[in-house]
Amino acid sequence: MPPARALAFGLALVMPASMAQAAPGFHVIERIAGPDGGWDFVRVDTANNRVLVVRTTSVMAIDLATKAVTTGLAPGLLLHDALPLNDEHEILVTHGGEAIAVFADAKTGDALATVKTGVGPDAAVFDASSGLLLVMDHVGGDVVLINAKTHAEAGRIVVGGELELAAVDGRGRAYVNIEDQNAIAVLDLKARKVVARYPLPGCDGPTGLAYDAAEHQLLAACDGASVLVSARSGKVLATLKTGPGADGAAFDPVARLAFVPSGGAGTLSVIAIGKGSATLVETVPTQTGARTLALDPRSGRIYLPTARYGPAPAAGKRRPMLPGTFEVLVVGR
Repeated sequence: MPPARALAFGLALVMPASMAQAAPGFHVIERIAGPDGGWDFVRVDTANNRVLVVRTTSVMAIDLATKAVTTGLAPGLLLHDALPLNDEHEILVTHGGEAIAVFADAKTGDALATVKTGVGPDAAVFDASSGLLLVMDHVGGDVVLINAKTHAEAGRIVVGGELELAAVDGRGRAYVNIEDQNAIAVLDLKARKVVARYPLPGCDGPTGLAYDAAEHQLLAACDGASVLVSARSGKVLATLKTGPGADGAAFDPVARLAFVPSGGAGTLSVIAIGKGSATLVETVPTQTGARTLALDPRSGRIYLPTARYGPAPAAGKRRPMLPGTFEVLVVGR
């Protein structure tokens, strides 16, 4: 742990929770340019000191020491996620256009193995307790289980609905956002089944999901709101107004802060998480379009891909991305 993070952790042990959690001052401290094109999820590859940004047809890597950008890794069609695994020697890349998940060499991007998924594989998460990778089929509604070491399918759990991001508790349970049902599905990984469904009143279209292991709480990022939920009972503990167009959430267990991006408003909500409570402590200006994010647990910095857009060509049409404007925002203190 870097000295600054160690100091923050020590202060959190001796200071009142309200003082330790609510320190303001997050802002955009750097912008790292990349090639034009679409993007989806972003991940921090700590072992290789990189940020991985999933572009539409390949993965882009940013070396955090030099800020050098490498493009064209692990090419494919309609890519969504690139999850570092196996001591970060590999990445699992979900290919939405081909209904597959591909294991690739983390350095070269060369394909190592391919696993067939359901329709529209999107987000992925790794459960260290079972050694299983979970791939969420956004269109098909299944969670595909893959053995991370053997690269073989290990079963499927039928959930139903439009599946988004997931979280695991390290004790054999997983939690998956169901975007079109405004709910969280609770999965028993050993039994390979859904054991509960938590409705999320006040939440429209949950996408991002972060897990607080210390207090067994989930924070679901919705369109315009964020909801804190008990992972054990499904009880809604708090609902906060956050910006529209969220597609991610992250939790820093050292600072006990959660982060929810708003691609629609161009803001990042900073939320202090307590036992059964959540408080919005800061709304950080970012940029319109910055909807996904990744937290570096070593530095506490947040990485958000985005670009600038021109006016919509007609009512109901998408705004065009302006050439030469793609970049990754770095938010820190």
